[in-house]
Amino acid sequence: MGKGIGRLITVGLAKETTRGTAISAPTFNLNVDEAEFDEKQEKVVKEQNFGIIEDSIDQETVKEWAEGSVGGPVGDLSIGLILYSAFGALTTSDNADANPAVKDHTFTVQQGAQHQSLTVFVDDPLAAQDYKYALGVVSNLSIEYNVGEYVKFATDIMAKKGATATLTPTRAAENCFRAKHVTFKKASALSGLDAASAMLIRSFKLNIEKNVEPEFNLSSNEPADYLNKQFVVTGEIEAIWQNESDFKTAFIANTAQAFRIDMKNTDVTIGTAANPELKIDMAKCIITELSKPVVLNDLMMQTITFKAHYSTSDSLLIRAILTNLQASY
Repeated sequence: MGKGIGRLITVGLAKETTRGTAISAPTFNLNVDEAEFDEKQEKVVKEQNFGIIEDSIDQETVKEWAEGSVGGPVGDLSIGLILYSAFGALTTSDNADANPAVKDHTFTVQQGAQHQSLTVFVDDPLAAQDYKYALGVVSNLSIEYNVGEYVKFATDIMAKKGATATLTPTRAAENCFRAKHVTFKKASALSGLDAASAMLIRSFKLNIEKNVEPEFNLSSNEPADYLNKQFVVTGEIEAIWQNESDFKTAFIANTAQAFRIDMKNTDVTIGTAANPELKIDMAKCIITELSKPVVLNDLMMQTITFKAHYSTSDSLLIRAILTNLQASY
């Protein structure tokens, strides 16, 4: 096809049945604002003494893989695959709605080094060559909530180098979430979140870091696997400064609190009376920093940075519950 703009490129995902074995076609093609996914190489230079002053005579490839980032609005269907690879464990059950087609997918942290792998697909009509990348794993995930915008995700993914493919992209109709669909709650314990009142905030950003390490071995330039290590959750909240009890009191006392960020698209009904929803609970959050700079002609704002910790009493650091019409992942 030749030259063109980025809108023509399509990125898709599918869950792998056998780890590292590519699926033939994507389950979901993503609606993205930005995407970059490319082959990477590490090379070694042959620069030994050959009786010449030139610095080298050759270089050879010693490692080959692929990696990149994808970001865009959170869709109520496709985000499930990203969450599955990010968290590692999934259980699916019927929602309380009268229609059994409505499902609750609960994502929790799998206590292992091999979280769910994905195949990444890139359809490129400009180069007239498509690719699929096996053994894709989410290495980092952020979800950002801002006034006046769609709720957006950004994820880093690592995979094996690409194999050529022939793809025909299609897109499922997905429900997205806007700022008006989002509520934030905090409570002294996880069990208190349901009864807690929603708080007014301006923005919220959640970051999940997987500390993924490629497993390179002798006899191959490609990684045999990608292994996640420590699972780290941090975040940032912005709100109008109006009292100390919202956040400062807990910050000064180093008091742990449970946080919930809930997006529920009440403009859309699924099943009988349910709505597309993504609810994220963190059982034990401690505020690590609070700032409230004085700007003379602006509203006083406060920015809160927090870290989520594992709660031994709840056996939980973080969980996400996704409600949609997807039967399974």
